[in-house]
Amino acid sequence: MSAVQVTGASKIFNQGTPKQVDALIDVNLTVEPGEFVSLIGPSGCGKSTLLRLIANLLEPTTGSIMVNGKSASQSRLDQDYGMAFQQAGLFDWRTVAKNIELPLELKGWDKEKRAARAQEMLELVKLPEFAELYPWQLSGGMQQRIAIARALAAHPPLLLMDEPFGALDEMTREYMQGELLRICAETSTTVVFVTHSIPEAVYLSNRVVVMSPRPGRITDLINVNLGAKRTEDTRAAADFFTGITAVREALRGTHADHANANAVRGVEDR
Repeated sequence: MSAVQVTGASKIFNQGTPKQVDALIDVNLTVEPGEFVSLIGPSGCGKSTLLRLIANLLEPTTGSIMVNGKSASQSRLDQDYGMAFQQAGLFDWRTVAKNIELPLELKGWDKEKRAARAQEMLELVKLPEFAELYPWQLSGGMQQRIAIARALAAHPPLLLMDEPFGALDEMTREYMQGELLRICAETSTTVVFVTHSIPEAVYLSNRVVVMSPRPGRITDLINVNLGAKRTEDTRAAADFFTGITAVREALRGTHADHANANAVRGVEDR
C-alpha cells in the first residue's frame, strides 16, 4: 500500500471566472512508505497546493488522492499525518510540553499518557530540559524542533512539511536537516517536503519531484543515491553535487525532451 497516491490531480481556482488560475494540471505521484520525497519548482508552480491537496486542506478539481490506502478526507479525519510549516505555529501561552500535547488532547488522550508522550518526543528532538519553558523563550531552530515533535506526537505514518526551515539561518538550517533525517529514521516516518533549495532537496531526499511553472506539472523525478545515513561529509561528496546538477538541469529544462519520459518511468518504477 502506497503512503500517497495522487492520480490525475488538477486544481483550478475561481474556475469559469475572469480570475481563473490553473494551479495544477494532471499530476500523478506515488510515494512509498518510508520514502523522503521533496517537491521543488519555481515560485507559484503549485508545490504547496499539491501538499495541501494531500492533506485534504484543499479539494482537487479533478483526479483523486489516496493517503495510506484511504481517501485524503478520511485520512485527515483519522489524523493519519502530521504537518509542519515555515513558521512553527506554536501557542505562546502554552508551555513547550503543552504545545506538543495539543494534538493528543484533540484525540482524547488522558493527561498522564499525554505527558509521557510529550516527554518522549522532547527526548527525540533532544530538548527534554525545555518542557516547562514557553515558545518565545526558545530560538527559531528550537521552535521548529518543537513543531516537528508536535507533528509526530501521535506517531502518524506520514509527515507533510512546507518549507519548515526556510526562515532559519544557513547553519541552523543544515543542523535541522540532519535532525529531521535522524528523527525520521528513528520513527520510520514517510515525508513529503516542499522546498525552494536544491541542496536541501538533494541532501534530504530519496527522490526529488521537479515541477514546471504554473500550471504546475511534474516534469521529472530525480532519484538521489546518497545512502541511508547522511552526514556533513555527504555535502562534500561527488554524488551530492551530481544530484544538485541533475535537479538544476531539470528545473532549467535542459533535459526537457526526456522529462515526461523520465517522470513516467519514475512513477512506474515505484
